[in-house]
Amino acid sequence: MSKEHFDKLNERLSAEFSGAIESAELLYNFPVFTIKHDKVHDVLKFLKEDNELNFHFLTDLTGMQTADEKQLGVIYHLHNMPKNIRVRIKTFFDINKPEIPTATDLWPGANWMERETYDFYGIKFKGHPNLVRILNVDEMDIFPLRKEYPLEDQTREDKEDKMFGR
Repeated sequence: MSKEHFDKLNERLSAEFSGAIESAELLYNFPVFTIKHDKVHDVLKFLKEDNELNFHFLTDLTGMQTADEKQLGVIYHLHNMPKNIRVRIKTFFDINKPEIPTATDLWPGANWMERETYDFYGIKFKGHPNLVRILNVDEMDIFPLRKEYPLEDQTREDKEDKMFGR
């Protein structure tokens, strides 16, 4: 996306959602907007339903945890296929209240993506029709992609730190 198109998109979103945009940047010609989590559904709906913008295809939806481990986030990749324009929407919220509205009312295909994100990060998508684990066993009481436990088994005695450059 050119800088000119990015500026127009940024102006439209800023005019429509005053105060909802936390940051807007053009990274490697890819527009990235960080939206306040309580407004993200409204922004997604606007991007999809606006005739000029027409971001009608949800390419991907996934979760993430910030480096400080205090926040979780959801990243949406949207695509306007006729114009071949893409946009990335990010939103973050406190790890102790991991809730965000579902996007299944906008894109039915978000169903499985949200279930996977819930399964690995524990993010609850309010209004989701069937938010249950999809890949991990139902009895699992952790969310494996959160940074809540050490990456290595601390009880192992068969390895030496010097073998791993420590």
